[in-house]
Amino acid sequence: MTGTVENFCYLTGWLEAHFMGSLWSEYRIGKSANLKDDRLAHSGSTDRKEHRSAFQRDFDRLLFSSPVRRLADKTQVFPLEPNDSVRTRLTHSHEVANLARSIGARLHHQKHRFNVQGSDVSITEVLAILQSIGLAHDLGNPPFGHQGEKAIANWFNARKSILDQIPIRLHNEFIKFEGNAQTFRILTRLQQGVGNAGLDLTCGTLAALIKYPVPCDRTGSMPENKKYGFFESEIDSMNLIWKNTGLTEGQRHPLAWIMEAADDIAYSVLDVEDAIKKGIISPDDVRFILKSDVREYSGDVCALLKADFGHVDERKPVSVSESREIKTSYLRTRLIDQLIDEAVKSYQSQEVQIKSCDGALGLLDDSKLCKRLKKIAREHAFSSVEVTRVEANGAGAISELMSFFWHAIKSREDENILDSRRSEKAAYGWSLLSENYKEVGSKAFDNATPGMRTYYECRLLTDMLAGMTDSFTMNLHQTLNSEGNLRGLEHENA
Repeated sequence: MTGTVENFCYLTGWLEAHFMGSLWSEYRIGKSANLKDDRLAHSGSTDRKEHRSAFQRDFDRLLFSSPVRRLADKTQVFPLEPNDSVRTRLTHSHEVANLARSIGARLHHQKHRFNVQGSDVSITEVLAILQSIGLAHDLGNPPFGHQGEKAIANWFNARKSILDQIPIRLHNEFIKFEGNAQTFRILTRLQQGVGNAGLDLTCGTLAALIKYPVPCDRTGSMPENKKYGFFESEIDSMNLIWKNTGLTEGQRHPLAWIMEAADDIAYSVLDVEDAIKKGIISPDDVRFILKSDVREYSGDVCALLKADFGHVDERKPVSVSESREIKTSYLRTRLIDQLIDEAVKSYQSQEVQIKSCDGALGLLDDSKLCKRLKKIAREHAFSSVEVTRVEANGAGAISELMSFFWHAIKSREDENILDSRRSEKAAYGWSLLSENYKEVGSKAFDNATPGMRTYYECRLLTDMLAGMTDSFTMNLHQTLNSEGNLRGLEHENA
């Protein structure tokens, strides 16, 4: 009887994995565009010398990609920061990848198995996916981070006449521009490769990356739908991922919860560390703030920090800068360890909800320590005069550049041909647009219904702006402004 039950369970798992989809699907989205028979896409690599798994190849493709390299010149907290010790979006992304891997490894050490829907996966594969999604999670962020998102949204909000030419259900893709959805577009469309499928990553990795698996007109109040995670332009890729993973709209991949927690830890701990590096606040200040709320936190992190800092103060002789550096290291280590522990316990307590995609909460949503650290970052880093001044200048540059490139996109002889002749000024702007983005945009425009052509013009505009780095944005704005090419465009495009 036991053997019969085991065979039935095995068969059920096999059926789910092969006909309902597997969360760990190695199917690459570019296969559908290149193979007449989709079933061939499941056969994997034909290279017998290949020693990497499909998920390890995903990470390598990301690591060597130009969108990842561009993160080195995108804001984390302090824009255009000359101090090399302060984080950029690239160092932040590497740290999120590391933290996600650490949470996964600790779960595995505590005997957690990442098997769902009857399918199992090795911890090596899980950690490879976690590193990939941690590294890739911010690729779609425009210059100057969330302020850049707001600048793009504000530009569209001020131009009702443009939005009126786009289906109303898609308006939020522009007036609530979302870097998460742009990340998905970069990986599945813009970073061109075979099959017009971006980096051609596996469905398993892409599904784990998507924190908000809903379109812009179906957002809600739950952690998985409070924002949207993909654009209408990528609905074909999203449908393919759902088909091959067994997930549906609104259902998060279990690893997405871990990546989100890793990002929360980076924002709460490491952004505070950057404020310390900048001299805005000291490690002793942070410990004092946390000590005042010591009863609110689980564990004994405040007691440990008191002992750690005491050991540093007792050492002689120790310079002020050396003391500060050592204390900062203790602070980072203790706080990260505490928050990883909280994230692991939260994942374990919500395992049923996470695996069934039903009613889970963010792993650190109830963490009072995480919330307090984020408040410290907001008050002492994000709200500093230095940050707000540069962000304001950056937002102004983004708005004027959007007007310049919109003029370049729209001012053409034949409105039915995106790449038709233009006036001198418009032709100059068109030449500055990424050839890659223009090729993707032109294909979509040519195949679009008349009612969607303005949509793809707007997509081309946001692709260009979101792909810029901080310094490229400011340098291009300065060049165009000195040439007089930005004059009169705000009124023309309003």
